[in-house]
Amino acid sequence: MSSNKPPSGSSRMDEILAEARRNREEKEKSYRGRALKMYPPICARCGREFEGKRLKELTVHHKDHDHDNNPPDGSNWELLCLYCHDNEHSRNGVADWYEGASGGREETGSALTHKPFGGLDALLKKMRKQDNHSND
Repeated sequence: MSSNKPPSGSSRMDEILAEARRNREEKEKSYRGRALKMYPPICARCGREFEGKRLKELTVHHKDHDHDNNPPDGSNWELLCLYCHDNEHSRNGVADWYEGASGGREETGSALTHKPFGGLDALLKKMRKQDNHSND
């Protein structure tokens, strides 16, 4: 007859601790764990320092945006806080949006039709002529 009683409190705690150790070891093997060992816990952009519970607010940013590029020396990583990391990715999104717009590139023709200084040269010449005639 098998026993279906729950494990005692101390053996359950041992299981939890063992699982926590395994999870920690796996995390340390991941690029985030390696980056946190390699670099000081400081955001590379804003310079804020992180420790304790706030360490989870520090992220690993892949400089080339390729999450599969994880060299052992960490040269593709930088630690960024959540805010700077979001800012970095939103800047790239804005740049991509502008690249998608014509931006006046020749292959799509000029996106701008209004030329605010288009007649300025003629106006300046006219004003110079008037000034020359009034000085005579």
